[in-house]
Amino acid sequence: MMLTILSAALLAATSPGLAAPQTDAGTITLSSQSQAALRCSAAFALVAYDQSMELEAGKKWPQIDPRGREYFVRVMARIMDETGMGQDDAAALAEREAKHLLDTGGIDAIMPACLLLLDASGL
Repeated sequence: MMLTILSAALLAATSPGLAAPQTDAGTITLSSQSQAALRCSAAFALVAYDQSMELEAGKKWPQIDPRGREYFVRVMARIMDETGMGQDDAAALAEREAKHLLDTGGIDAIMPACLLLLDASGL
């Protein structure tokens, strides 16, 4: 099980063609674990939006809310704790990640790994 979780985190963090956007909140560098969690948080937010709007793109995934929302909140709090960045900078970081996923069409590529991380989170 742990190997599956680690593999999912690695996949979410390093999916080909989905290089993470640079953080411009100073010289903050996220750990690969935090980067994967941020990427999945952004993906969950986008899928939850699609599901709330009953868009076709959201129908192929299990219901994300409320688990995905709680995951997002916890990840953002952890990133703020780890980096010392404020809420506005953390929100901007999440927004850039979501935009990057939309621009690259990367949601479908990482959602299976992200769902594994969500399940592993216990939420």
